[in-house]
Amino acid sequence: MQQSEHTASIYLVEDDDNIRKLISYALSKEGYDVSGYALPSEFWKGYYEKHPDLVLLDIMLPEEDGLSILKKLRAESQTLPIIMLTAKGSEFDKVTGLDMGADDYIAKPFGMTELASRVRAVLRRSMVMQNSAEKIFNIGELYVNTEKHIIEVAGEEISLSFKEYSLLVALLEADGKVMRREELISRVWGEFYGESRTLDVHIRSLRVKLKTAGKYIVTVKNIGYKITKENG
Repeated sequence: MQQSEHTASIYLVEDDDNIRKLISYALSKEGYDVSGYALPSEFWKGYYEKHPDLVLLDIMLPEEDGLSILKKLRAESQTLPIIMLTAKGSEFDKVTGLDMGADDYIAKPFGMTELASRVRAVLRRSMVMQNSAEKIFNIGELYVNTEKHIIEVAGEEISLSFKEYSLLVALLEADGKVMRREELISRVWGEFYGESRTLDVHIRSLRVKLKTAGKYIVTVKNIGYKITKENG
């Protein structure tokens, strides 16, 4: 695997010893600096000592469930990439996690190749967003500064998850043109994209968080989405 100068650090929160050791070993072989935690209390201690570049978070945990940890992490940082590890077929967990700000999820059981590819894609997109040239968008009440990662609606600063922010910028850069669903999924999720429902969940959450500016995101039936241009 080709790595940048910075070795990305990953914190894995998983109470199953076998799964935690397997994931840690596989991602370490990919060149990542992996720290595994069986207990949320151990994770929080490590987190406050040094923040990671990405968190892999199981939902079913002792002491504190993964969704509670996700909520607290999002209160700390809106841009930290977080991938949830969910039980196979647990639709409630998936949708709830995405609504609360998770950037991606992967259902157990999963292959290490798929996991490594998803981690790579999320980290790559995170780096692109962090290093993107400054762009300023003004659409009606909506103001976005990509260099400073500022989103404001009617002067009020808005917090978005990494995926929500990526979707918003993609739609803004399309300059009023319709973006097909497949384009948006590829742009934001990369080569391993989620179900079509994943995109809809994020769009719905984005509209809610943008409040009065949420109406600018228009659904183009059977095609995709666009952001309308408002005069004045």
